[in-house]
Amino acid sequence: MTEEEFDTRFTDTMDSILQAMAESEEIDPEKFYSMTCIVENLRFFSPVLYSALRNKKE
Repeated sequence: MTEEEFDTRFTDTMDSILQAMAESEEIDPEKFYSMTCIVENLRFFSPVLYSALRNKKE
Protein backbone atom coordinates (compact mmCIF):
# COMPACT_ATOMS: atom_id res chain seq x y z
CA MET A 1 0.00 0.00 0.00
CA THR A 2 1.39 3.38 -0.97
CA GLU A 3 1.41 6.39 1.32
CA GLU A 4 -1.30 8.03 -0.77
CA GLU A 5 -3.54 4.96 -0.50
CA PHE A 6 -2.95 4.82 3.23
CA ASP A 7 -3.78 8.51 3.59
CA THR A 8 -7.00 8.15 1.58
CA ARG A 9 -8.18 5.09 3.51
CA PHE A 10 -7.17 6.60 6.84
CA THR A 11 -9.05 9.82 6.07
CA ASP A 12 -12.14 7.91 4.95
CA THR A 13 -12.07 5.84 8.13
CA MET A 14 -11.71 8.87 10.38
CA ASP A 15 -14.56 10.61 8.53
CA SER A 16 -16.76 7.54 8.99
CA ILE A 17 -16.01 7.45 12.70
CA LEU A 18 -16.88 11.12 13.10
CA GLN A 19 -20.07 10.72 11.09
CA ALA A 20 -21.18 7.76 13.21
CA MET A 21 -20.46 9.72 16.38
CA ALA A 22 -22.33 12.77 15.09
CA GLU A 23 -25.40 10.67 14.29
CA SER A 24 -25.41 8.94 17.68
CA GLU A 25 -27.66 10.47 20.31
CA GLU A 26 -25.62 8.83 23.06
CA ILE A 27 -22.51 10.93 22.37
CA ASP A 28 -22.17 14.02 24.54
CA PRO A 29 -21.42 17.13 22.42
CA GLU A 30 -18.35 17.97 24.53
CA LYS A 31 -16.95 14.46 24.04
CA PHE A 32 -17.71 14.71 20.33
CA TYR A 33 -15.72 17.94 20.11
CA SER A 34 -12.80 16.38 21.98
CA MET A 35 -12.81 13.33 19.73
CA THR A 36 -12.98 15.56 16.66
CA CYS A 37 -9.81 17.31 17.82
CA ILE A 38 -8.07 13.98 18.40
CA VAL A 39 -9.11 12.67 14.98
CA GLU A 40 -7.91 15.88 13.33
CA ASN A 41 -4.52 15.50 15.02
CA LEU A 42 -4.30 11.87 13.95
CA ARG A 43 -5.11 12.93 10.41
CA PHE A 44 -2.33 15.52 10.50
CA PHE A 45 0.19 12.87 11.59
CA SER A 46 -0.92 10.16 9.14
CA PRO A 47 2.42 10.26 7.25
CA VAL A 48 4.21 9.52 10.55
CA LEU A 49 1.80 6.67 11.28
CA TYR A 50 2.35 5.26 7.80
CA SER A 51 6.13 5.34 8.24
CA ALA A 52 5.91 3.70 11.66
CA LEU A 53 3.68 0.92 10.38
CA ARG A 54 5.82 0.39 7.31
CA ASN A 55 9.04 0.22 9.33
CA LYS A 56 7.48 -2.23 11.79
CA LYS A 57 6.36 -4.49 8.94
CA GLU A 58 9.88 -4.64 7.48
